[in-house]
Amino acid sequence: MLPVIQIGPLSLQAPGLFLLISLWVGITLAEKNAKNYKLSADQLSNLILIALVSGVVGARIGYIARFPEAFASAPRNIVSLNPGLLDITGGIAAAIIAAMIYGQRKELLFWDTLDTLLPFFGMLAIGMALSNFASGNAFGMETDLPWAVDLWNTKRHPSQIYEIFAALVTLNVLYPPKRIAQSPAGSAFITFVAITAGYRLFLEAFRGDSTLIFGSIRSAQVIALIVLALALWGLEKIKMQAKAE
Repeated sequence: MLPVIQIGPLSLQAPGLFLLISLWVGITLAEKNAKNYKLSADQLSNLILIALVSGVVGARIGYIARFPEAFASAPRNIVSLNPGLLDITGGIAAAIIAAMIYGQRKELLFWDTLDTLLPFFGMLAIGMALSNFASGNAFGMETDLPWAVDLWNTKRHPSQIYEIFAALVTLNVLYPPKRIAQSPAGSAFITFVAITAGYRLFLEAFRGDSTLIFGSIRSAQVIALIVLALALWGLEKIKMQAKAE
């Protein structure tokens, strides 16, 4: 893996760098996509930045709430740049709440905004997979296949590469949008969610760090299956509403 990129005397943390680059590309593509849905690019970029900042703050607060002992002896860790001191659930919740409040105040159309943000979500998925590849997180199961990678002293499935490829294909299929005028609002975003849940359901089988429930069931696959079912139901409902109109 590639945890650190050395450029002369400068050492860059590759996982964070890959994620930041992906976020920047995603914001740029979303701003360009805004004109397709007749939305303000400035408002869209502001929404993303507010959500990101709120997500980081919420993730740190969530981690402090869960593990206060980690900061009792070293309060300066509250402002640490260590991504390991973040609670993902708290971060996602804070980002969603902040984005919804901003969107309501600016009267942004909910489904059109989500459709416009599709390339941002796609690049975020790619960035997270790249970050995991660089750090060695989300590693694969042991295998003797010729394309296996050496990780933790074992030959493993390059599960992060599988996810990068799947996310790239998904983004290429859905962006740039092909038929905006004929597509009901929200259909692009929900299609993205359905495809992402579908490949997560499949690729989770190659992961070596899955959380198991009831002894042998992968919890991520259960969640992906539920999300996929809801997304397909949502697509059908949107199509029926569009026909009724």
